[in-house]
Amino acid sequence: MPNRNNTIAYFSMEIGLESSIPTYSGGLGVLAGDTIRAAADLGLPFAAVTLLYREGYFRQKIDERGRQIEEPVAWRPEERLEEMPQRVHVPLEGRNVYVRCFRLMVTGHGGAKVPIYFLDTDVAENDPRDRMITHALYAGDTDHRIRQEAILGIGGRRMLRAVTHDVTCFHMNEGHAFLVIIELLSEYLARHDQMHVDSACAAYARERCVFTTHTPIPAGHDRFNIHRVRDIVGDHPVFHRPDLYGDGETLNTTVLALNFTRFANGVARRHAEVSREMFPGYAIAPITNGVHASTWVGPSFAELYDRHVPQWRQWNSDLRLIAGVNEQEILAAHAGAKQSLLGFIRDQMGVRLDPGVFTVAFARRATAYKRPSMILSDLARLRHITRTVGPVQVIYAGKAHPHDGRGKEIIAEIVRASRELRGEVEVVFVPNYDIELAKRYVAGADLWLNNPEPPLEASGTSGMKAALNGVPSLSTMDGWWIEGCAEGVTGWAIEGEGEGESLAHAHAQSLYDKLQHVILPLYYRDRIGYARVMRRAAALNGSYFTTERMVREYALRAYFP
Repeated sequence: MPNRNNTIAYFSMEIGLESSIPTYSGGLGVLAGDTIRAAADLGLPFAAVTLLYREGYFRQKIDERGRQIEEPVAWRPEERLEEMPQRVHVPLEGRNVYVRCFRLMVTGHGGAKVPIYFLDTDVAENDPRDRMITHALYAGDTDHRIRQEAILGIGGRRMLRAVTHDVTCFHMNEGHAFLVIIELLSEYLARHDQMHVDSACAAYARERCVFTTHTPIPAGHDRFNIHRVRDIVGDHPVFHRPDLYGDGETLNTTVLALNFTRFANGVARRHAEVSREMFPGYAIAPITNGVHASTWVGPSFAELYDRHVPQWRQWNSDLRLIAGVNEQEILAAHAGAKQSLLGFIRDQMGVRLDPGVFTVAFARRATAYKRPSMILSDLARLRHITRTVGPVQVIYAGKAHPHDGRGKEIIAEIVRASRELRGEVEVVFVPNYDIELAKRYVAGADLWLNNPEPPLEASGTSGMKAALNGVPSLSTMDGWWIEGCAEGVTGWAIEGEGEGESLAHAHAQSLYDKLQHVILPLYYRDRIGYARVMRRAAALNGSYFTTERMVREYALRAYFP
């Protein structure tokens, strides 16, 4: 186990490691899981803190009309995780809420271990309403959110002390753990018998905290009424300093975090620029996201890599050496992954897709700014392309947030279009997108499609996972793709200018143009040429956009500057 006397504490509202531990909803949680695995691989003195969601996020079903149905996820943490004996309490609304934790040890390739502590308020000592605080991810009203964030930030700090970690660096992901700062300041104030936050007190917290923002839109940053924060968490000197927490009666968790951190970053170069525009006056550096290579490489490509670059799991950069691998080996490895994916869809959906047909995958959260249905926006043109150049089949997956009405409508639109195109263009929506389904999609598709509205994609990591499996991307120039797109080399860019609907129209036309004039002709008329793009996607992007590289950057720039 890493040295407890020099621990980096990684706080995240969600952590995704595997589908059977449903404590995640999407990208933030999966990134956290990949980060923890990379920290274990590198032997860093790491510990992670999150909440234990007994109801998970939700299990998605799609009815015949394309309507999303949400059901609780049934799982028993006691069967997967180790309950720890320690208990801490967090004062909420004038009463003590007791917190226990469950632990999961993540083992790295070299044998180093990283503990994850899942905080749980469902204990007999608590009031029934407090037992529900940690039950579900991203559920409840604003007050419930404050309570959850208090358990994460305050309870997380106290639990780490209870299990004997001496934390020297607190890494907050989003503002969800902002209350760890309040806990650190309270420790200083108590130790020095003072009542006000002065420069020395602020420096005490600042020297111990780093902060990562993961969203480029204002709505993604928690804002709470300061009076409700005081009512729930209790009063604190910082809550009388709007210059430190936000503006007037609104506490902005990101502003508070930025004011008490020694290092802050966005998750891609463009995202860092957008974040600096959103929060002027703050230094926000870029550390571009990555993915955990050995987790996301499918079996057939893992066998290929094992033959040619056997140390790729320990040294992800070795994947650049597959640039010399024969194209036929690339095609053979991909054929195995594609057969596995299409077999899974056949078994789950009863739909038989043709392995010889060009397969486009779109899999991510269903929400308006990601524009999932763009490839279906002009069915007449899509039909024309398939008739004149070559057949296409499209596979979808993704959950809409239970309160995202537009996201749910988009899923229904996709299902309706699939019926209208039946017999001409096969379109399949596979429900309940999770980590296991994602592994099949990123390995088995022929093309990874991503067309968010710029600049609303902070980073995106699904295309990185696809690249590890030799699957090129077709994407708008946003997030990580600005750094990863070499046109016609690692994939292709969706281009266009305008705003709102005019931009969406320009992007749709570019998408269709690239399919019709570049991508499909290459796939159907020069398969070796397409294999070269696949090989370069893996050698250039797969070798670089990894959490091994990302965590090394955090270590050098944030954890041990």
